Amino acid sequence: MSPPPSARRRAGTALAAGVLCVAAATMLAQVPAARVILTDVTRAAGITAIHDNGAQGRKLLPETMGAGAAFVDYDGDGDQDLVVVGGLLPGGGAPGGDRQRTRRWSTLYRNDGSGRFADVTAMVGLEVEAPPPVGQVRPLREVDARKSAADALQYGMGVAVADMDNDGWPDLAITSVGGVRLFRNEAGRRFVDVTSRAGFGDRRGFSTCAMWVDVDRDGLVDLLVCNYVQWTPQTDLYCSADGSRKTYCTPQAYRGSTSWLFRNLGNGRFADITATAGLFDVTGKALGATLLDHDQDGWPDLFIANDTVPNRLYRNNRDRTFTELGLQSGVAFSSDGRARAGMGVDAADVDNSGRVSVAVTNFSGEMLGLFMPQDAGVYVDAAPQGAIGRATRQTLGWGCFFFDVNLDGWQDLLVVNGLLDAALDRATGGASPSHLFLNRAGRFEDVARAAGDAFAAPRLGRGAAFADIDGDGDPDVVVTSNGGPVQLFRNDSTGSGAAVRLRLRGTLANRDAVGARVTGLVNGQRIARGVRTGSSYLSQSELVLTVGLGTAAALDQVVVEWPGRPPERLGRLPAGARYDITEGQGVTGRTPFKR
Repeated sequence: MSPPPSARRRAGTALAAGVLCVAAATMLAQVPAARVILTDVTRAAGITAIHDNGAQGRKLLPETMGAGAAFVDYDGDGDQDLVVVGGLLPGGGAPGGDRQRTRRWSTLYRNDGSGRFADVTAMVGLEVEAPPPVGQVRPLREVDARKSAADALQYGMGVAVADMDNDGWPDLAITSVGGVRLFRNEAGRRFVDVTSRAGFGDRRGFSTCAMWVDVDRDGLVDLLVCNYVQWTPQTDLYCSADGSRKTYCTPQAYRGSTSWLFRNLGNGRFADITATAGLFDVTGKALGATLLDHDQDGWPDLFIANDTVPNRLYRNNRDRTFTELGLQSGVAFSSDGRARAGMGVDAADVDNSGRVSVAVTNFSGEMLGLFMPQDAGVYVDAAPQGAIGRATRQTLGWGCFFFDVNLDGWQDLLVVNGLLDAALDRATGGASPSHLFLNRAGRFEDVARAAGDAFAAPRLGRGAAFADIDGDGDPDVVVTSNGGPVQLFRNDSTGSGAAVRLRLRGTLANRDAVGARVTGLVNGQRIARGVRTGSSYLSQSELVLTVGLGTAAALDQVVVEWPGRPPERLGRLPAGARYDITEGQGVTGRTPFKR
């Protein structure tokens, strides 16, 4: 039975609102009057990827899921490149032999530094076929020819980026309805499939998001792989809304599946520690995960968003084990005690209080969850009392992330939406407009309609991520659609604040500094930003931190808290540049913005 909301949580909701108001009074005078504009530059940038969901009327569950994208500086030139996950994969047995679409495991676009991209997929060795599918361990060429090709369907899902071997080059983990595939980056020249060597070759699951995180702070990033439900084309169920036509089944029709946690052993191999770590959960139906420090002890905790079953919050016990706190912390259910359809998730300090809040997208009729931290490790959902709750009650949300779109020092929230089935709304084809909630010193306002016609246009949105693609210091956005094109939006906002960007490099900590935290003063207000992978839905944003400064000329009293290492004090960083910060060496490089 779902627990009813407690009096403590009701009181906490009022406290959350009070925290926002107090914070707003601190910096309201420094917020610049910016107009947020996101311009569609997809075609001009050279992005041509179109997602293929394989839909041909069979109403198979993965056709609704879409796929993600991630920003990665794969060649180390300082520019954010883009990897887009494919849908129905090559070698995956497309239903109907006449389908001629080009299908890829992923597409990698190299950024020339100006925000223009070139497809280098084949050049770097990523134009590869799919592995054996769910329920089929043998190589695809050995599949019984008498079986329907659809019995071997493969769908690409998510992507996570980090330097798994600390060689200075970011590697890729790409998930699918079939499992996870690992690609090692060889000095920015090519990617090599090391899935089998790493120990993942025989793992099969409906894998969705992935997240790199150094759970034991040994200097090597470990890998969390989220799994959804137990499904194969052969076990796909018949569901119908009217009794005459098949529709897509809800996840309640299928059994759950545990996610996996793999410890990085440091020799190119990984060990499955799911059970010993306390993460084994066969009821899970995970679609999203994010990294946070729930109890502010400096150790990475894990938040997993589940679809129609309770969300999970795992506290790190500092010994490669975790304790699940979802129910007692208040994040497992909605404020009225129901498990919702958790899909996308992100975590950030939205009120500049020094504590992290969590956003979780949900199904239409459920609204987005915005869990604000209170005392004693408890969260309350502040969405029902604010603009976010009203705006998201009727939308079906997927990818979401916090970022400072107008560089005023406050974390804004982007949410992409889209229905499961175009047949459910023939007038729109299932397309829905996105949300862009501007954080006005603690009060959120949806400005998506004013951000440009292209961004405001309805779409079957799924994944979303951000990065500075043109070196001008502000974050740009990529959005994926189910069965549709990838869209790239350049941030052309006017009146935005100043900023600094921080690219952290670990030496004793993991190379990408995943789990590091940076604090500094902006006009006397201390703000914090953290390096993390995962988040959103099947996607990952850049690892470089962007700190909006509003009208301030610099980020003052900068402190870097490296994972498992003493804090490092850097002093003052003037606005207008990206700083390279190396553990133990301080600032080792400065690149001015191209404005």
